[in-house]
Amino acid sequence: MSWPIRLEDVRAARERLRPHLAPTPLARYPGLDALAGCRVLLKHEEKNPTGSFKARNGLSVVAAPCEEKRRRGVVAATRGNHGLGLAWAGARLGVPVTICVPRGNSPLKNDAMRALGVRLVEEGRDYDEAVAVMERLSRAEGLRQVHSTNDPLVIAGAATLTWEIHEQADDLDAMVVAVGGGSQAVGALTVLRELRPGVAVFGVQAAGASAIHDSWHAGRPLEKDAADTFADGLATRKTYALTFPALREGLAGFTAVPDAAIADALTALRDVTGTTPEGAGAAGFAGLLRLKERLAGRTVAVVLSGANIDPETLRGALG
Repeated sequence: MSWPIRLEDVRAARERLRPHLAPTPLARYPGLDALAGCRVLLKHEEKNPTGSFKARNGLSVVAAPCEEKRRRGVVAATRGNHGLGLAWAGARLGVPVTICVPRGNSPLKNDAMRALGVRLVEEGRDYDEAVAVMERLSRAEGLRQVHSTNDPLVIAGAATLTWEIHEQADDLDAMVVAVGGGSQAVGALTVLRELRPGVAVFGVQAAGASAIHDSWHAGRPLEKDAADTFADGLATRKTYALTFPALREGLAGFTAVPDAAIADALTALRDVTGTTPEGAGAAGFAGLLRLKERLAGRTVAVVLSGANIDPETLRGALG
């Protein structure tokens, strides 16, 4: 297969991000070690602007040279963090941004995107239908599409967090990465297979939105009728052409966890670290707990990918 990005693409993304983003911390917590039965390295991506790793992805696209993009603008579909990251990058660099969200999307996230100056379009029943709206607007208005996963510049931006982990971690045996569309996981695979080829990468999805997990195990793309999880960053119904072949080839394993397990991981991270992650931000640690026996005694990196959870969703998850 043709790998979607090269290490050189990640190096170029790091240079684009360098003037705007500082490296995020990689921290160790004895309480997490005790729960997981291994040495846990937690990457605090909620320290980025807009509270998630998606600031990397948006900036990687918007900071890439393209005069036509700067004049016409960009368009994306999101449930929140991808749109927030792109909105922040657009506001920082003066690029017009249109964001498509499904009806009933989080009002707090919608308001946060509007506050950054985006045009917000509310249409569709879920993320995948919002993607169709994005594609329609791109064709009609000549806007540059920025898919949350299916874009090489997005994947290169996500990969920069793993390059930082490589520089920050003296020892590393494995990473457990939450998968919504796969940009973070494919980014990790791209970096580690070149810089630390002995490190295994495991994927984790929500059991109620397990299209990519099920496809990985089936060996072919599958599509679901619905994505049912409070972890909205993982709420996708199908695979993506740019990431699925790389996930299929590169992941050492792939597990699915129910929302109750994600909620338990969220609670543990909050209690131990003092940070309350969103569902997608806790899913990596939930996956590590599911893989506890397999990774016992190892040094494992987990990404706290974001902390943008609204109070109603948090109450529901913990209830």
